[in-house]
Order: sequence, then C-alpha cells, then structure tokens
Amino acid sequence: MTVSADHITFLGIGAIGLPMALRLQGAGFHVTGVDPFPGPRARATEAGLPNEERPLSAESAATVIVMVADGSQLTQALDGNEETGTPGLLSLMSPDAVLVIMSTVGPEAVRAAAQRAEAQGIGVLDAPVTGGIAGVVAGTLRMLASGPQEVLESRRAVLESLGTIIDCGGRIGDGQSFKAVNQLLCSVHVVAAAEALSLAERLGLDQAKVLEAMTAGAANSWMLGDRGPRMLKDVDVEVASAVGILVKDTTIVAEVAEDVDIELALLPVAARKFADAADLGHLRRDDSQVMRTYDA
Repeated sequence: MTVSADHITFLGIGAIGLPMALRLQGAGFHVTGVDPFPGPRARATEAGLPNEERPLSAESAATVIVMVADGSQLTQALDGNEETGTPGLLSLMSPDAVLVIMSTVGPEAVRAAAQRAEAQGIGVLDAPVTGGIAGVVAGTLRMLASGPQEVLESRRAVLESLGTIIDCGGRIGDGQSFKAVNQLLCSVHVVAAAEALSLAERLGLDQAKVLEAMTAGAANSWMLGDRGPRMLKDVDVEVASAVGILVKDTTIVAEVAEDVDIELALLPVAARKFADAADLGHLRRDDSQVMRTYDA
C-alpha cells in the first residue's frame, strides 16, 4: 500500500490524545484516531476526527503516533491482540514510516520498542510530552525528543504543530529520561504547593491572599502558580492533568532511580501523597486535588 506523507495514525485518543490529534488535523494533516474503547471514539466523532477501533490506517500512514498509558499498552500496540483480532503496528507499518512514541513509559520500554521497530526498518522517535491538556490547547506543549537526527528532522513539521521540540539528543530513551527528571520535579512541586496552602489554612490565613503573596516572590514556582488556584476550588475542578498520571509517573521515576542507584529523598513523599489522593477516590480528578490529603 502507498504511504501518504501527510497521513498520521494517532493511537490513543483519550483525554490528552484527542486534543493532540485534533490540533494536528487543524494544522492540515490527515489524521486517523485509533482507540479500542467506544467512548473515546464517540468523542472523536463528535469533534470531527475520523477514527477506528483497530489501527488499519497505519498501513498508509507516514507517521504513527502512540499516546498510551503505560509500557504494557505500548507492547500491545506494537504486537496487536489475537483475541480481538487487532493487528499490531509492527505488522502494519511501512519501512518508510516513523513511529513516534509520545507516551511516558520509561527509558527501557521505549528502547525495547525501538529496537524491534528499527529491526524492520521503521524509524523511531522517543518524544514524551509535558504541558498537559492546557499546553495542547495553547500550542505550548513541549516534546522531549530523542532519536536519530535525520528522523527528527523528517517529522519536525508534525511535532512543531503541537508545540516546541526540546532536542534531547540522538540516543533513544533519553527523551524518557528527561521526562523522568521533569516528573520528579513536577510531583514534588505540586505536593509542596498543596502542603504550603494547607499550612496557611491551619494558621487561619486567607489562602487566596497567601497564594497571591507567595507567587509574587522567591517562593513562587510554576506549579504553585498553575495548580494553586485550582487547589482552592471545588474538588471537581476541570481536569488538566489527573492524579492517576502522577501515580504512574512517580512509579516510573522510582524505577529509573533504582536502575542508576540514586536515593531520591523527596520522591517517596510525593508518591505517597498521590497514592493517598487516589485512595481517597481522586484518581481521575485534577492532580491539584492532592490538596485533599491534608484535609482534617
């Protein structure tokens, strides 16, 4: 089958995947969304995005983007599922195509996937994203991209339609390593913001005034400024990035740290707070709601 240069198969059209796919469509690419679940496909149809249950469009797509939840889903995407009759990307993609892994799954999972894809002549980019749904909508998503320079350049137009490329070098997996460092900082900063505003409340202070004062000085952080206002709203505030993402990502960071034998003193504290938030029923709520773990 002939590969179309402007055709993108986008596997995983969930909370962040769908707006990413729609942004690519708006940039002029022919995008086909793929998701095994009817809910995301129905939302894609309503938004005007062509979609399918099985990734058959990957046969003619020059670019295949994978935005799945974890390493096991990445493996399933590559291999398919015999029980459901779903073919794997490795059996569908042309050697002329490029596989762009944008999920946060850890360095080892991406390296294993890349080794298998490259053995079939398929180019691979490791490009996890940071910025959340708000970053997608604003076009300010940051892609921590690693892989062969010629492959990166060949898909620069695709990636820059989503935001800014951070070139992490030619070694596959380093994009994931950059993301691990990013998620270490994000998780710690979100919990620090929640803890500070909770302390303010216990001190009988107006939390909104404290937030305004702290974001105007040396104590400010991007996470305090972004998550702080949502921490002061109702528990069902609009979800920009869910608690469950940081539950998953702190686990990945811990595995990465163990592999290189470094003790991360703050990570276990942050991971425990997000796990506690999940246990309280906030798994799918905005990650600012880790604040609720400090409720009396």
